[in-house]
Amino acid sequence: MRALLPPAAALLALAAPAAAASAQAAAPTAAPAAAASADSVPAWRRTRPALGPAPELRLPPAAERRLPNGMRLVVVAQRELPLADVALVLPAGSEADPAGREGLATLTAALLDEGTSTRTSLQIADQTSFLGVQLGTSAGWDQTQVTLHAPVAQLDSALALMADVVVRPSFPVREFERVRRERLTGLVQVRDRGPAIAERAFAQALYGTAHPYGRPGGGTEASTRAVTRADVQRFYAEHYRPNAATLVVVGDVDADDVARRVERAFAGWSPAQVPAPVTPPAVGARPTAVTLVDKPGAPQSSVRIGLPGVARSTPDYFPLLVLNTVLGGSFTSRLNQNLREARGYTYGAGSRFAMRRGAGPFLASAEVTGAKTDSALVEFMKELRAIADTVPAAELEKAKQYLVLQMPGEFETTGDIAGQLLPVVTYGLPLDYYNGYARSVRAVTQADVQRVARRYVDPARLAVVVVGDQKTVEPTLRALNLGPVTVRRVEDVLGSAAPAGAAGGG
Repeated sequence: MRALLPPAAALLALAAPAAAASAQAAAPTAAPAAAASADSVPAWRRTRPALGPAPELRLPPAAERRLPNGMRLVVVAQRELPLADVALVLPAGSEADPAGREGLATLTAALLDEGTSTRTSLQIADQTSFLGVQLGTSAGWDQTQVTLHAPVAQLDSALALMADVVVRPSFPVREFERVRRERLTGLVQVRDRGPAIAERAFAQALYGTAHPYGRPGGGTEASTRAVTRADVQRFYAEHYRPNAATLVVVGDVDADDVARRVERAFAGWSPAQVPAPVTPPAVGARPTAVTLVDKPGAPQSSVRIGLPGVARSTPDYFPLLVLNTVLGGSFTSRLNQNLREARGYTYGAGSRFAMRRGAGPFLASAEVTGAKTDSALVEFMKELRAIADTVPAAELEKAKQYLVLQMPGEFETTGDIAGQLLPVVTYGLPLDYYNGYARSVRAVTQADVQRVARRYVDPARLAVVVVGDQKTVEPTLRALNLGPVTVRRVEDVLGSAAPAGAAGGG
């Protein structure tokens, strides 16, 4: 019978060479002569390589056409793969929602692919799977968009499907009721989500509920119950017209060929007069005040700090971009390094200028541990004051390099390029805008950053919103003396909860 284990003597014999090798390795040995002196190391190994200038980002040129129905067509040839990304952009979004019908633009967009005069929602889903394409619909503050990702070999069929969704949506009653119920369910869930409550409360504190930016683009429970199918049909009829639309196509395509295909696919879409895009009025900042929304038992606090910012059309766009990168727009920004890395109050802190067609908000935010809410606010205010001082040259250069060097990664795929062109279309920027992007970033000076910081980030005129446990947070919040403190309930921010199953008529 063969032994299952080797005898002990054999194990010792096997171990002996390894032990000897280990002992030999442990014994001191003479250092190589080459390592005895640093002078013997080549200079190129002792000096960190210098980072050379980033190459200019040059994108493929965009060709532009105007179709017979008035639709604008923008085509970028990108021939690396036999794929195409298509995005249809309409200049109407949540800012066009009527008062009391908040969420109408996003609901209309969500219903586009839920049925047409020729296809049911299931047939649309079946065809996207069969063709191997991706079809999406959505609406933001300033625009509605329908997107398509397709193999070029299936482009005609994919465009026909996309056109059917855009031109002939039927908004079936059954699908309307289902989507609205799903949205109401999501809005009920918001009541338990501190960050979502904070976003709503911050918008209200900054703009008031009479202003479009003070109301949620996704709607409220009350507005969602009030929206009818007739409202959706009316919004579609007013805003979805080819003479208001731009179609962006990026991929392995030719501009003239694509123009013929698109013209054929969208031939049934008739132009008509449309309302001018809505630019909400600017609002002024008020002296710093604090809003505390009580969320009993919350272990953390959602902090939002800011003031009305600027529109995307601002001439200070690039100085503000660099400023925000230093303050809170990157992982190594001041806010994140302070509140996360140095203090450990949060997993992440940041800031942004939400530039829209109108003056969107400047916002600094974080989710912080509840017991450190007051300490976190102290650090926020310290950084918001300090950014008005001169930014050191090295820090400024690092921020500019961050912005310039990340740009090529934003244009890797056809979908990336199409996505980057959407704001170009929405805000009327030149089609070669990104060719001068790096140059504009590099031109920002220390004086530019200091000027926009002092103009647009005023610590004396901030809206401060905290969603957290009132019993824990309120005493220390008042002790900071940032400004008057107003306490609100979640119901004050979101409205009263809807009775189960309540919804308006279709």
